[in-house]
Amino acid sequence: MAGVGRLPRLALLCLLLCTAAARADGLPRLAVVIDDLGNRWARDLRAVALPGVYSFALLPHTPYARALAERIRMAGKEVLLHLPMEPHGDQRPGPGALWMAQTRARLLATLRADLAAVPFVSGVSNHMGSRLTESRRAMAWVMAELARRPGLYFLDSRTSGASRAFAVARRFGLPTLARDVFLDHERDAKTVRRQLLRAVARARERGQAVAIGHPYAVTLEVLEYWLPRLDGRHVRLVPARELAFQRVRSPELWPTSSSPLPRVVKNWKPSLSSTCCDVLGWR
Repeated sequence: MAGVGRLPRLALLCLLLCTAAARADGLPRLAVVIDDLGNRWARDLRAVALPGVYSFALLPHTPYARALAERIRMAGKEVLLHLPMEPHGDQRPGPGALWMAQTRARLLATLRADLAAVPFVSGVSNHMGSRLTESRRAMAWVMAELARRPGLYFLDSRTSGASRAFAVARRFGLPTLARDVFLDHERDAKTVRRQLLRAVARARERGQAVAIGHPYAVTLEVLEYWLPRLDGRHVRLVPARELAFQRVRSPELWPTSSSPLPRVVKNWKPSLSSTCCDVLGWR
């Protein structure tokens, strides 16, 4: 039960009721997270209107992040902070990015400003970050800060096969998930349908899975048509938060990632009391 007691009582009650309902029908659970919201109002509203229980990851300091967060909350869906992090290569992750060259004080100040920029956040995922997530030291700084905030969890988007994010988050007792399937790494309907069915198959094989997509027109078209036909028949669509906290309660449910990237270590469970000082010294 480590970490669960930090949830507000009402949130914990809702979470337990949702979990009980999902288990009662015997269906595996699938969380679908839509990334990169905040810059385009009409497109992002279409994503928020998707029928079903979705989670939405909003970029901080974008023109519509706050208004969209309010819409998502009113729709009874989940808001995540899509935290920009330094990638490999020359891509720019956008405002509020965390960089390898930042000092601990600067990185934490940026992280806190990002958290303040998106209201109603229940979880945090990485935007880009293929370089930063490989740094144990940087991940320790991030996860230590998130672990101080009751009720948060971290979703590792797994943009790098060498990501340390999942393992370091667990060392700090932070409820954690890792992405299983990207829906739209290629922007065509055939790919999105195939990847959606792959996510469903992974959920049926292992009891639960996490898929990540983007508010591309083709992705939204596939989800609008296909997921209502799958939800309640082959899988139960649930918020990512439910899976994160279920893993805290029942570690035997942690599945092996179906990502094509190298597998993240998931069975490493040292006690929290012995971790903070030595992790902060990692480089």
